[in-house]
Amino acid sequence: MIDWLFVPLAYLLGSVSSAVIVCRLMGFPDPRGQGSGNPGATNVMRIGGKKAAAITLAGDALKGLIPVLLVKAVGGEGLLLAAVMLAAFLGHLYPIFFGFKGGKGVATALGLSLGVHWLLGVAVLSTWLLVYKLSKISSLSALVAATLAPVYAWFLLGSPIMAATFGILAVLLLWRHQRNIQNLLAGTES
Repeated sequence: MIDWLFVPLAYLLGSVSSAVIVCRLMGFPDPRGQGSGNPGATNVMRIGGKKAAAITLAGDALKGLIPVLLVKAVGGEGLLLAAVMLAAFLGHLYPIFFGFKGGKGVATALGLSLGVHWLLGVAVLSTWLLVYKLSKISSLSALVAATLAPVYAWFLLGSPIMAATFGILAVLLLWRHQRNIQNLLAGTES
């Protein structure tokens, strides 16, 4: 029963906004009020450059990676692992510490996939990189990688629970990218 305490802890860790903290520490404006208004690595790059964006990306990925590795270290799997993954992701999207206004979840989802299995993380990251190389559009890369993550989970892990969990993550990520999807369809996405 004590293992289930990882679920609220994962949400709290996910609620720590790397973008806001990095921008504060580096003297940049709050990303929620600049650029796209999204507290994520892409917007931080617009505001503060590559170094700030890289730190933000690493922080957001660690919010997914750490809870998964901790749960796996105590033998957690199946529904517990899925609940922890969803909690960390929802913490990033709707952080309690930052007025429930969080990022879109791309880096956190990558951290989750790396934590579940390194090969799954490599497949997701490789998809993002390939689509970005071909399109030069970060949001399109994220959408394609997120959509394929449940398929990768199914084939690489053979786990219906993990495939379903990554399916839920993909739906949430697509939901958070609604404006990007509209811009992609209109041909106006930067």
